[in-house]
Amino acid sequence: MQAAIFGAPFLPTPSDRVRSVSSPPAFQLLRPLKPFLLVDSPTPVVLPSSISTPPKEAAKIDSTSTPTTHDSFDHLDFTADPCIEVRMPNIKVFSGSSHRDLTQRICERLQLEVSKASLKKFSNKETNVEIGESVRGEDVYIIQSACGEINDHLMELLIMINACKIASSCRVAAVIPCFPYARQDKKDKSRAPISAKLVANMLSVAGADHIITMDLHASQIQGFFDIPVDNLYAEPAILKYIRESIPNWQEAVVVSPDAGGAKRVTSIADRLNVDFALIHKERKRANEVENMTLVGSVEDKVAILVDDMADTCGTICLAADKLVEAGASQVYAFCVHGIFSGPAIERLNKSAFEAVVVTNTIPQEENMKKCSKIQCIDISMILAEAIRRTHNGESVSYLFSHVPM
Repeated sequence: MQAAIFGAPFLPTPSDRVRSVSSPPAFQLLRPLKPFLLVDSPTPVVLPSSISTPPKEAAKIDSTSTPTTHDSFDHLDFTADPCIEVRMPNIKVFSGSSHRDLTQRICERLQLEVSKASLKKFSNKETNVEIGESVRGEDVYIIQSACGEINDHLMELLIMINACKIASSCRVAAVIPCFPYARQDKKDKSRAPISAKLVANMLSVAGADHIITMDLHASQIQGFFDIPVDNLYAEPAILKYIRESIPNWQEAVVVSPDAGGAKRVTSIADRLNVDFALIHKERKRANEVENMTLVGSVEDKVAILVDDMADTCGTICLAADKLVEAGASQVYAFCVHGIFSGPAIERLNKSAFEAVVVTNTIPQEENMKKCSKIQCIDISMILAEAIRRTHNGESVSYLFSHVPM
């Protein structure tokens, strides 16, 4: 590589152009460059905007001097070349097999292609992962949600994280819209495991440097990690949906189906400036509710049930019946994670709900075909903006109260 001598501008020769632009040269070029294509390579390259002409040095350059042939790019029309595009540099977004549609939506939002990876199973059901492109020095984001075959998907995520880590990636972030084992967050009886903590340890040991998730079942799960965790909220998207889709929402009452969701419900009620109520429930065992008591008034009002997840839907269906008995004119349910396992769909079809609104942290296409009451809010723009801000080193706190446009 030639060096700048006595202020004279020297630009890269054709043999120098094969250098990676990810590591800038030790000296500052004295003349700004346009984008160019690498020799013998179809890959478009755009030099970083930080490489510019220093003001003092620019004054020394004789503008009338004629550059050599390899110094000039003025005869090339780069604006007309469709192959050259502006994109986020040094980032790869991979999709696990749990929710490819969400990954595609996120990448469309970021104007990126989904990075190539082969995800297969051997005949003995072991998971096989092959990363199909270089991740050296890149920020890697792997999108995998807890749905379907949760254990297989969790193992797949761990293998993908480790594969990228040992392939010399700069940073690996796991984007987990629905966190697995989130309900097992405390030791509520003798000899019970804290499985959420175990999952946190597994992700850290696999090599994850950052976790992006949405509406954790319990906020203390963030404390299980020794790495940064961004717990995003679907609340802004839910508020937007309520204002746009529920008639007379100003006269509604926001209801929590249990005491654990009281904080979530009061936050939504405050932002809508409406009343809230609470249903106290007593469980016989997991997924079975014995008794419910309504605290608050919903008579002749629209009741909006809000919860973080709907699994077998036993709780929210009983809560809907309780609200109708108490005089509610209409009942809506908003759940961030629509798991809908077991008899959930059958219960919803027979329930008193006007609509059950969930987000697409878990695929909902099949569930929406089976139950006309299920409606879906797209939260891909929130996750995409979180990825963009994280990659660029920006704050994500804006997303706690706003929906990206």
